[in-house]
Amino acid sequence: MKLLLIGSGGREHTLAWKFMQSPLCKQLFIAPGNAGTALCGTNLQIDITHFESLATACIVNAIDMVIVGPEEPLVKGIYDFFKNRKGLENIKVIGPSKAASQLEGSKAFAKAFMIRHHIPTAAYGEFTADKYLEGVAYIKKQSLPIVLKADGLAAGKGVLICQNHLEACSEFELMLLRSKFGEAGNKVVVEAFLKGIELSIFVLTDGENYVLLPEAKDYKRIGEADAGLNTGGMGAVSPLPFVTEAFLQKVKEKIIEPTIAGLKKDKLDYKGFIFFGLMNDGGEPNVIEYNCRMGDPETEVVIPRIKNDLVELMLATAEQRLHEIKIETDERAVATVVAVSGGYPGEYEKGKMINGLQDPVLQNSIIFHSGTKKEGKDTVTNGGRVLAVTSFGGNITEAVEQSNRMLEQLDFEGMYYRSDIGYEFNIL
Repeated sequence: MKLLLIGSGGREHTLAWKFMQSPLCKQLFIAPGNAGTALCGTNLQIDITHFESLATACIVNAIDMVIVGPEEPLVKGIYDFFKNRKGLENIKVIGPSKAASQLEGSKAFAKAFMIRHHIPTAAYGEFTADKYLEGVAYIKKQSLPIVLKADGLAAGKGVLICQNHLEACSEFELMLLRSKFGEAGNKVVVEAFLKGIELSIFVLTDGENYVLLPEAKDYKRIGEADAGLNTGGMGAVSPLPFVTEAFLQKVKEKIIEPTIAGLKKDKLDYKGFIFFGLMNDGGEPNVIEYNCRMGDPETEVVIPRIKNDLVELMLATAEQRLHEIKIETDERAVATVVAVSGGYPGEYEKGKMINGLQDPVLQNSIIFHSGTKKEGKDTVTNGGRVLAVTSFGGNITEAVEQSNRMLEQLDFEGMYYRSDIGYEFNIL
């Protein structure tokens, strides 16, 4: 098969790396890709939301299947575009429809979906500018801390946890009346704070059936011990010692299966990944959020643990044959540590030469590119999160230490990474 993978991050390099291991993958194209995906296939310099250009590339290159990595093209309707465009209808697209993608594209839509289908989640209220005073009154009645969420996509920055009512009311005003998050904040969800341990659960669904993929935990804060500003993700680990069979059974019965049934009941066309952002509160799972694609950097630990042929999994998803598939998992611990540009998640410079990529890679480690590009023979930085090193180990501590040793062999000006990923699982 000829595949087109859409996206340019560490998630896409990881998927590309796995696709190329499949005998079913005849040729792989990535739009727009990065310096890492160029090692797996052919990069196409096409904007991920320019559907006409992507369609042309599919026709020119006789693409059989499109796999959508990031959320933006899904929320903007790439699945519907291909399904309804003459000449493209036979191309298989892995990703939900525009309507189903509202599970990620609208926090209010997702909350209403969960309430409607009796899926455990935090109590909430939703408000627009014309309901501003009602929102302020609602906030003042809530227990602390209070969670504010911009309804739309806000590049991972639209969720605020406020420690007092004054802060919450101030941020609520900035979001609704002063466009702090642009159009994404035209509606704001005010949510009760969930206590517990956060984790990520992933499934692949064909709309009828699903397979459960390895779980993960990511680390969003820029600083050691989860201090400082939120980022797109500084690292991730898998598996998680606290995820027992009993807990997973609750997740399946209370969250995954009602979600799949709810999508079907609501006639939402969904063939692809579902990311469940969960909170484990004393063994009871609650949904924080849905994503309609794989997470990044969680992909960098989840996909390497899957032994199955990933192209065969994509094909079974497209053909509604996931009931035939049994997921085989590498039992070793996996950790990924992300190297970022100096100044990230604030302002940072691009174009810094990355040294050490040509040196031998440590056994049991893989380098996944994110914000990189080629300039002549050199690979240079091209984003805030530059690359991730994924390593296997006998336990999480060993895997993290292995990734850190690998990162010591790499270098670019201003390079920074957290050395304490998975710190709460340390085995001394």
